[in-house]
Amino acid sequence: MPSTPPASVSRRAFWTGAWCAAAVLVIWTSFILVARSSATRSLTPFDIVWLRFAFSGLLVLPWLVWRWPRFKSGLGPDSRLALRRGMVLATTAGVGYCLLAYTGFFYAPVSHAAVLLPGSLPLWTALLAWLWLGESLSRGRAIGLGLIAMGGLLVGGASLLQAFDGGDTWMGDLLFMAASLTWASYGVLCRRWRIGAVDATLVIALGCLLSYVPLYALGVLAGWVPSRLATAPWGEIAFQAVYQGGFAMLAAGLAYTHVVQTFGPLRTTMLTALVPPVAALLAVPLLAEPLGLAAVGGLLCVGLGLLVGLRAAAPAQALPAARTAA
Repeated sequence: MPSTPPASVSRRAFWTGAWCAAAVLVIWTSFILVARSSATRSLTPFDIVWLRFAFSGLLVLPWLVWRWPRFKSGLGPDSRLALRRGMVLATTAGVGYCLLAYTGFFYAPVSHAAVLLPGSLPLWTALLAWLWLGESLSRGRAIGLGLIAMGGLLVGGASLLQAFDGGDTWMGDLLFMAASLTWASYGVLCRRWRIGAVDATLVIALGCLLSYVPLYALGVLAGWVPSRLATAPWGEIAFQAVYQGGFAMLAAGLAYTHVVQTFGPLRTTMLTALVPPVAALLAVPLLAEPLGLAAVGGLLCVGLGLLVGLRAAAPAQALPAARTAA
């Protein structure tokens, strides 16, 4: 983030945005570390997803009641369209992303998640924006996306080679890539339907509270789904509920929205370039996960690809970013 406020941003708004940017970086990085650490604890990934949606959904209910008319109109001109769009967003960025990502951490290390979750997000977003929005790619952005794809191939290719020896890391890699694809779908659809970030966050929380939370609880009570909620320590349950539902879902989403409004989309995107290397490096001392050559090469390719893509997109996005910041 810039060290001095842009001309269109007041000093108070600048420092508020800077603190929000720091919060986003910390939450995004810690999400990868916490999710990987959770794989060695008591709860299953389905349990963690249930706690995330139950806590966040109950937390936003009063807010939803207060802004219901505005929230409903923000999803579409009529009730049926709003319902369909809400279901799609809750399925992609809610149930789909969380189940795929959390399950992936049970198979693959942090370095793989760092490359294939936030690292591959610009690649999927660019491809979907080309297909669904008709956006063209400049030569510079195409080169950046190619570097990102090369980083993913380095990590995924090494996992596939290990599969011949009985390794299952490749399963986690596929789950991470699928999770990143679902999140990219959510982002592009929000742009296509012109849905604001606050309304999108609220509809995901509400949709998952009304769908996944009761269905999973019914499955556990009926014995159809294996769960460890009844035997897990209360401290672990409380931590996962508050962190995943309160911080990783709600706080990070609202903070990210404020950063975009303050500094513009271009500077905000630079945050994604910091998450993969920071998470991978912190996993070495905190989780005792060594960095292999393939992971290092993948991180370098992804980081370089993000920087090249941002530089190529800078002239085209400079004017919209300034208007957003104002």
